[in-house]
Amino acid sequence: MLQKIVHLFFLITGATVGYLYIPEIIILLGITDVGLLQSNYFGLIAGAVIFFLISYFITDYIVGFLKWVEEALIKVPLGDLAFGTFGLIVGLVVAYLINITIQDIKISVVSQVVPLFIMIILGYLGFQVGFRRREEFLQLLATKKDREKKRQTSEERVKREYQKPKILDTSVIIDGRIADICQTEFLEGALVIPQFVLGELQHIADSSDVLKRNRGRRGLDVLNRIQKELPIEVKIYEGDFEDIPEVDSKLIKLAKVIDGTVVTNDFNLNKVCDLQGVRVLNINDLANAVKPVVLPGEELAVQVIKDGKEHNQGIAYLDDGTMIVVEEGMRYIGKKIDVIITSVLQTSAGRMIFAKPKLLEKAL
Repeated sequence: MLQKIVHLFFLITGATVGYLYIPEIIILLGITDVGLLQSNYFGLIAGAVIFFLISYFITDYIVGFLKWVEEALIKVPLGDLAFGTFGLIVGLVVAYLINITIQDIKISVVSQVVPLFIMIILGYLGFQVGFRRREEFLQLLATKKDREKKRQTSEERVKREYQKPKILDTSVIIDGRIADICQTEFLEGALVIPQFVLGELQHIADSSDVLKRNRGRRGLDVLNRIQKELPIEVKIYEGDFEDIPEVDSKLIKLAKVIDGTVVTNDFNLNKVCDLQGVRVLNINDLANAVKPVVLPGEELAVQVIKDGKEHNQGIAYLDDGTMIVVEEGMRYIGKKIDVIITSVLQTSAGRMIFAKPKLLEKAL
């Protein structure tokens, strides 16, 4: 098939060349006796025959060369070929733009030969640049994609960081302070209330024990307030982890699944979350952080309410509920006295202040 195409190409080329130039060649040779030889149609036929005969001698070489080019192109990677072709197209476009200005020059050599020369040179250079520097183009594209990917990853990370869901446990719901915190809009993201926490809360509200029943109902009232009155998104997680019996373990599992933060005031749950690498917000830590700071040596006026665990200890409370252990304070039960702070113990379970009566300090 390829040989037939080559023969046809030579036939058409010979006919064209013969039609245009053979009559002129015959005139130059001085053959003017035979008018038929000066005819363009004679030149057409003669040129076609001559080139067709020539094609039989060189067709095999041309076909071999074309097949070699074909195999070479097939072996070239698609990316290399694409970049080479792109460079060739760019080179030809630049050559065309340059040749537009050259066409206006009246010198025939410049206007006819130079454009062809420019087109060949720039086409070749464009192909070589595209083919040989393909790795740099690929790296440039890859770098741009990497920057875009890093930017998107950073945006997603920031978005996740500031919209992490907060998972409420039973203790923090019953405590009730979470509603006040939500009202101040200090918490970012949605509040997630698992169905198994609601089940435990309902079970407490249905308890026969009056104290437990009141605590459960208080928790339900707190949830109702958060959902209806406060400007924060509340989601109910319907799923369950049936293979895990304990509610605290389910909370930790859920936090890992949805990449959430557990909100609690349970000291033990706080420690377990820390051990398992789950982020946790402890309401008691927040409360301790915003309590008035008292330092050893300061004086306070407190009322001793009851006796302590140790001998002669008395117990008093600050307005925020912080317990004060008054050494030698048992004798002052029911009285308001001035005390001097001796030490402060602060933990996730709360803050405890140790003090002694100022009267004893004066006596010493």
